[in-house]
Amino acid sequence: MAGDSEAHLRDRGENNNNVRQPFLIGVSGGTASGKSSVCEKIMELLGQNKIDHHQRQVAILSQDSFYRELTPEQKAKALKGQFNFDHPVLQRDTLTECLKEEFVTVYPADVVLFEGILMFYSQEIRDLFQMKLFVDTDPDTRLSRRVLRDISERGRDLEQVLTQYITFVKPAFEEFCLPTKKYADVIIPRGADNLVAINLIVQHIQDILNGGLSKRHNGCMNGHSTPRQRRTSESSSRPH
Repeated sequence: MAGDSEAHLRDRGENNNNVRQPFLIGVSGGTASGKSSVCEKIMELLGQNKIDHHQRQVAILSQDSFYRELTPEQKAKALKGQFNFDHPVLQRDTLTECLKEEFVTVYPADVVLFEGILMFYSQEIRDLFQMKLFVDTDPDTRLSRRVLRDISERGRDLEQVLTQYITFVKPAFEEFCLPTKKYADVIIPRGADNLVAINLIVQHIQDILNGGLSKRHNGCMNGHSTPRQRRTSESSSRPH
């Protein structure tokens, strides 16, 4: 991981029969495709962003919180846009652990949106999601967003941004991310601007929160009605 923050989401295990697994929704797509914006729009339409963090029924986790610790040399390259953050090897093993093993309880969450470019790359992780969304945004739009973001927020010049994109981002997207589109249950063109698709997803999540799908997903949710709880750090320290 690139910084000190780390997200955690773990099953409390067999000793507590009142805790069930949350409904896990994976959200994938290329860099700057609008994955985070889609998650935030879902939270907004559900009214979750107006609720205190301790009371929210829906949580967002990001793959960015699970990057391996970089060496000083790697950090120096990252600041110059010369490091590849889009390769699967940089995912921490704890990503799988946090989705499957025991954890310390802090906040309740019945539904978890887990977003990242490589969410569907590993079958072990992919199979944990009850719903998989792929945000499909055209390459020109993604590149223009990345250029504007990296220049304004990360202090890079145009040459650095384009070099990193051509050298690392585009090849990694085509090799590791784009092929996983076939695993998606729902493909969302135009990202957060596609309100028709997002509203359908929001309605599905509302059904889950209202208990309407509890019988249907009894095998995944253990049949319990007590909210699942988690511990998470919502800040992202990914420097690219």
